[in-house]
Amino acid sequence: MSTHGRSRAQCRLLGAAVLFGVFLLGGLTGAVSYRVYRARSVAAKPEPFWTEAGRARSLQKWKQELNLTAEQEREIESILDDFTMYYRSVLSDGRTKILTILNDVQRKKFEKMVLDSSAR
Repeated sequence: MSTHGRSRAQCRLLGAAVLFGVFLLGGLTGAVSYRVYRARSVAAKPEPFWTEAGRARSLQKWKQELNLTAEQEREIESILDDFTMYYRSVLSDGRTKILTILNDVQRKKFEKMVLDSSAR
């Protein structure tokens, strides 16, 4: 027995519990910190203006900050629509051309890469 009335086994158990608690708190702190970091980094990188969400946000911001007239807003909206269709066409054509030069294994990997990048 130690001078505080605890056996050696009880001291080891207490030490293991404290160590486990420290690791658990460290893991939770890391997880929370990572979620905060990810939320801030996503918020800091808004959608590009040629995506649906980015288009609406950009148009609203430009309308307010540039004090656009209704006619200017309609014209810019038309330009963004045209650009979005062009951009999607270029992406589709490029993807098709890339797929024609890849073998079957590479195509599968490429398709997965494209899906992974679009999910971000």
